[in-house]
Amino acid sequence: MNNEILQKAARKFGTPLYIYDANKIKNQYERLTRSFKSVKKLQINYAVKALSNISILKFIKNLGSGIDTVSIQEVMLGIKAGYSPKKILYTPNGVSLDEIKKVSDMGVNINIDNLSMLEQFGNLYPEIPVCVRINPHVMAGGNNKISVGHIDSKFGISIHQIPHILRIIENTNIKVNGIHMHTGSDILDIEVFINATEILFNAASKFKFLDFIDLGSGFKVAYSTNDSETNVEELGIKLSKRFNSFCKEYGRNLALIFEPGKFLVSESGNFLCSVNSIKQTTSTVFAQVDSGFNHFIRPMMYGTSHAIENVTNPYDNERFYSVVGYICETDTFATNRKISKISEGDILNFKNAGAYCFTMASNYNSRLRPAEVLYINNELIQIRKRETFEDLITNQIEINFAQIT
Repeated sequence: MNNEILQKAARKFGTPLYIYDANKIKNQYERLTRSFKSVKKLQINYAVKALSNISILKFIKNLGSGIDTVSIQEVMLGIKAGYSPKKILYTPNGVSLDEIKKVSDMGVNINIDNLSMLEQFGNLYPEIPVCVRINPHVMAGGNNKISVGHIDSKFGISIHQIPHILRIIENTNIKVNGIHMHTGSDILDIEVFINATEILFNAASKFKFLDFIDLGSGFKVAYSTNDSETNVEELGIKLSKRFNSFCKEYGRNLALIFEPGKFLVSESGNFLCSVNSIKQTTSTVFAQVDSGFNHFIRPMMYGTSHAIENVTNPYDNERFYSVVGYICETDTFATNRKISKISEGDILNFKNAGAYCFTMASNYNSRLRPAEVLYINNELIQIRKRETFEDLITNQIEINFAQIT
């Protein structure tokens, strides 16, 4: 999307505003499937938690994707968006057996990462096949908050507990039809990914009735112009060869599943803000915008560095700014960043804002969440209304203290 389209969106829908480029999502989906074209049974399951708007889910469904979900609410969103339950994988962590039972009753594929839950579910429903999530004890990912495959992680069943899983299978007669891992996000080194995969293949060989292997995702995207990203084409060549070889060793063709979230939608997203004021102190020039980490938490939570462009004035001399929000805390998007000269009223574009941005937004400081727009076929289509004050209080129950004795 060019600056003209972004400015048009800001004028039409106001700021702050999320806008997603459908064509970029499609290109990323096709890039991934093309990279693994030599795999006979390839399945992409989009990670709903990255961006869960129903219109986005419908668009990705039309590309041929299934979905990976982590809560019963995400499962319900997927079904509402038109996904067949058989195209939904439910991969919870730390949920109750009651929730797992409810999701199973919907006909969705279940992925269990807890020995106790596996045994309880197996005793109740031995006829329902399940997938098991393995923790390979591999440190991977761009931030310790998103590294989930190491030995101290709460996720997955330890690779050293495979004998326990096999014993539960024997005792309950439950069928394990899939094996899964997800080591983290923003993984740049493909050798780390391949090494973890070898661990999973070794574990998979111990299960007799597998239909699929799910390798999660974690592909890194470029947050700025010169930033690095996972070479999925090279990974596709190396991993496809090894996977096809494993299938021969195993004795039949298994499905290979990936569950990309950030890889599919991150670069499609643009977050537009208006500059409320320029504040100069003795040490810093602040560009203060009409948003904060209540809408766009990644820089504050993960330390991510998103490219920021002045959409209104893109070609002026660059100056150094610290871009900050209006939340009553340290609320910094960028520090001492070179940006084309900013004036009050200018529109700034935060790039790479498609994944884990709106879905992590909140009403902190009683601020309202922004609208969302999809840019598709040269049209700007609103897919979520901006919140109102009535939305903020709709589920609150106001007490009449005069009636309390």
